[in-house]
Amino acid sequence: MNERLMELYDQAIILEGNGDYVAGDLDPVKFAELIVKECIDIVGVGGEFASRPKLVEKLQEHFGVEDD
Repeated sequence: MNERLMELYDQAIILEGNGDYVAGDLDPVKFAELIVKECIDIVGVGGEFASRPKLVEKLQEHFGVEDD
């Protein structure tokens, strides 16, 4: 996995109530959502391929992801 995917993976790790990592527990929905949001950021305003509002809207609709 590249470095950015590893960062997103780390963000999707499930934590215990005390903030400790739960060994091997990854929230796959959270991980997928983070990847989709990253893609939307690339084609959205200010992204590498900015000014694609219809594409952003379609991706959000297709994957059920909302703006932060």
